[in-house]
Amino acid sequence: MNLFARPHYVSDATQFIDSLKAAKPTLEAEQRQGRALLWDRPVDRGFNAGANAARVDQKPYVYQTEPSLR
Repeated sequence: MNLFARPHYVSDATQFIDSLKAAKPTLEAEQRQGRALLWDRPVDRGFNAGANAARVDQKPYVYQTEPSLR
């Protein structure tokens, strides 16, 4: 037996999540719907290719101003 083993230990965070899921059984389905709204979208490869083609290289030193003509 492991000297540091804690039999039947459940952390406070796990207890909270389990009680939340028990109180609201539709929670996981609602989370999936919210994720689908914001993240699970089809990728428009044509738009991405156009955006990459239009990209302008950054100057080596961003804060350097153009030399002024005197």
